[in-house]
Amino acid sequence: MNLLTRTEGAHAVPNRPRSAPRTTASAVAASVFMVLVACYMLLPVYWLLVSSTKSQGDLVSTPGFLLADWHLGDNLSALFTQQDGVFARWLVNSLLYAGAGAAVATLLAAAAGYALAKYTFRGREVVFSIILGGVLVPATALALPLFLLFAEVDATNTFWSVFLPSIVSPFGVYLSRIFAAASVPDEVMEAARMDGAGEFRIFRTIALRLMSPAMVTVFLFQFVVIWNNFLLPLVMLQDERLYPVTLGLFTWQSQTSRLPELQTLTIVGALVSVVPIVLTFLLLQRYWRAGLAAGAVKS
Repeated sequence: MNLLTRTEGAHAVPNRPRSAPRTTASAVAASVFMVLVACYMLLPVYWLLVSSTKSQGDLVSTPGFLLADWHLGDNLSALFTQQDGVFARWLVNSLLYAGAGAAVATLLAAAAGYALAKYTFRGREVVFSIILGGVLVPATALALPLFLLFAEVDATNTFWSVFLPSIVSPFGVYLSRIFAAASVPDEVMEAARMDGAGEFRIFRTIALRLMSPAMVTVFLFQFVVIWNNFLLPLVMLQDERLYPVTLGLFTWQSQTSRLPELQTLTIVGALVSVVPIVLTFLLLQRYWRAGLAAGAVKS
């Protein structure tokens, strides 16, 4: 046995140095690859930051990735005073569309996902299959049918023509069902029923708290989707006062041939429009991480 032990030890010792270089090389290669990908993804952001600090003349005469004289303050002042401050209205519109729309969409998705996961009824799988089909349908294919539907009730060119389609999230229902099935124990629901709690109270006080990581995920996803939505407002809206930021900046960009100063304002407006998305992620990521970590410990 001693000889066998020595033999195994003799074979084990040389194997350790061999695996170490492979691990180190793999880690270095992975790190280099991730740095390259990060640089590739951040390059447009860097260009946006640099270009936002330039005047219209420097924007045309200097390379896009090189700094010039600092005019960010003047550009921001011109941005929020152009056309009597219409950009601020576009920003508020986007916050209403995205913030309220994502909140309502999250609640509806959580309720639908919870019902599909925890209640058995006839046609449940058919309904869920239809919802999965909705995930696969691109939003561009729905813009024209939605316009025709809202035109029938004379609701185009209104706030509701953009807001109401935004509160439907098939992906959110799918994610909520998966998470509710895994994170809301049937035993807890039965105990609540024995204590006299109704179904709505169980959903409101127990299920929503246990499903909070999924709800944060759905909210973030829907917020970004609505904020970046362009085609639906383009089809639905004609009143400039109802435009979101995306459509408003597009209208400015389309006028740069006769108003060159709008090019700088469009770039600065694009930079400002990124700020709410970044702030939303920064504010919600700790709740997201805490919920995901709690779910991992439970499972």
